[in-house]
Order: sequence, then C-alpha cells, then structure tokens
Amino acid sequence: MTKHLLPLALAAAIAFPAMAAAADSPTPARIIVSGEGEATTPPDLALLSLSVMREAKTARAALDANNDAMAAVIAAMKAAGIKDRDLQTAGIQINPRYNYTNKPDGGQEAELVAYQVTNTLAVRVRDIDKTGEILDKAVSLGVNQGGGISFTNDNPAATIDAARKKAVANAIAKAKTLAEAAGVSIGRVLEITDQNIAPPPMAINAKAFDAAAGAAVPTQAGENAYNVQVTVTFELK
Repeated sequence: MTKHLLPLALAAAIAFPAMAAAADSPTPARIIVSGEGEATTPPDLALLSLSVMREAKTARAALDANNDAMAAVIAAMKAAGIKDRDLQTAGIQINPRYNYTNKPDGGQEAELVAYQVTNTLAVRVRDIDKTGEILDKAVSLGVNQGGGISFTNDNPAATIDAARKKAVANAIAKAKTLAEAAGVSIGRVLEITDQNIAPPPMAINAKAFDAAAGAAVPTQAGENAYNVQVTVTFELK
C-alpha cells in the first residue's frame, strides 16, 4: 500500500488561515472586580494552653515533681470528659537557673541554684461551657503558667460557604454599577477566584492564676467572623 504524504508547504498553507483567523478574532471586552463577604457563627471549640513548671536542685527532682503534677492535670482533664485525641503535649523544657553576682573585677559569677522543668499541654474543649471549670481545675492541680485561650470552630465550612456567596453577590453588584456607569452591561462570567481569610481566634490571655480558689474562671466565647474575598471577571456587552 502506498501512503500519500501531503507536501509540507501545502500543509502549512492549509493550517495558516485557521491560525490567522484565531489570531484576528478580537478579545472580548471584560471587567474584573473584587467582592467581599463575611459570615459569623458562634464558636464550638475552645483551645487551651496549660503549662506546669516545677523547680528543684537537680533536673531529675524537677522532672519528677513536674511529672506528678502534670499527671494529675491530665487525669482531671479526662475526668471532665476531655478525650485522648483532644490532649496533646506541646513541649517540655528543662532549663538551669543561675544566680549572678558581681565580681570585684567588674565581671559576673554564675551560681547554679536550680533546674526548672516546664511541661505544656494543649487541650481542645468541645463543650465550651466547661472552659472556665476546666481552667479552675487545672490551676488547682498545679498549672502555674500559660492560660492562653482561643475560641474557634471545628468545621466552619458552612459559614465559609455563606461568606463566599455574599462575596460573589457583592462582586456582581459592583460589576453592574461600574458597567451601568460606563453605558454597557455585563455578560457571562469568564473567571472566578477566591481567597479565604481565616478568622483570628477570639483570644484571651486568661487571668486563670488570679482566680479565687474554687471559683470557675469566667469566660465569654463571643462569635467568630469568617471573611472571603473573590475576584470575578465578566464579559462586557
């Protein structure tokens, strides 16, 4: 069987008009606008950072004392209904503590006086109404540093979707206003991009350690705002 090959010059001549037609077609007029949307929701998750610091003459003694105190704190968290998956060790530090005295020659002399051991526990509280009670228990059992609280949401997808819809509606309204002012109208949507802006958790530097013994630490969860920005490209008619 004989195959017939089209001469290269003729193939180029046939392809060229189609390419030329595509190149000659004008790019449709378009407008690019940005839109913003916000939706709020009450938090359903409290994040706590609790630290136990113990000091002793030796690192071993400081660590043993710290272990006992932290074990009591963890047991209290579990007794309050906190699951294992919501308890995580965030860091352990062992640091020497020195006492510095001035020397006659102007220098300083360092004397090792103790070792400090700090164990930090990250806690997720899913029943946020118990946050103050849990803080109070932790302090009573030996937590003496940290106390940072932030309120967030376990699954904010529905709230973000609501913010996204508002952002697109805002972009459409902007595009219509601009197009009307220019004496044209918007056509089909050519492109949409969005950017979620995560809410900064409503954080409190809890005064847990100033609380009176036996009194639950007062906390207020407030609400979280989720913001979305979109960029929409419209065809102009």
